[in-house]
Amino acid sequence: MTLIAPHITAFLQERLPIERRASGNTCDSYAYAFKLLFEYASGCLKTTPSQLHLEQIDAALVVQFLNHLETTRGNGPSSRNVRLTAIKSFMHYMEYRLPSALEPIRRILAIPTKKTEVCLVKHLTTEEIQFVLNGPDPATRYGIRDRAMLHLCFSGGLRVSELIGLRMHDLKLQPQAAVMVCSAKIGSDPLNHGGATNL
Repeated sequence: MTLIAPHITAFLQERLPIERRASGNTCDSYAYAFKLLFEYASGCLKTTPSQLHLEQIDAALVVQFLNHLETTRGNGPSSRNVRLTAIKSFMHYMEYRLPSALEPIRRILAIPTKKTEVCLVKHLTTEEIQFVLNGPDPATRYGIRDRAMLHLCFSGGLRVSELIGLRMHDLKLQPQAAVMVCSAKIGSDPLNHGGATNL
């Protein structure tokens, strides 16, 4: 039996912030996921978190924990998937630290994420576009720059990748102000050479 405490400590204090250079938010999110998992496991197994063994955190317990998040805590599928991602990341880490546990780890890694509904914004109304354009402060240099970029994106229907791919030589002020947008520069279809957007 392998105590989980030293491994989770190394994962949260070394693997994520140092080796993977994960952001502070990611580290906090993963730590919170394990706090919830260990609280649940401790209650089920009648032991303290410091005495939990890796072998006790099996696929069945993880599935029960995920169900507990949705039914008891009222978490949605997205939150459930975030917790599962943290657990799977730790299990990938443990594959190399504890080869004897590969089979139970494989079962946990096989737990599927739940499908979530993603509400796509099909288009913005004129009022919503104006609200976005009014965001940057035109009294500052950066506000003028940001507002100009937003205007260009909206008027030309540009993707962000197309906007940041623009160079000074793509801007023509004579005879009529225009910007040449070339999709091929950003790794799109090489046959799609883009077009000009009048200013």
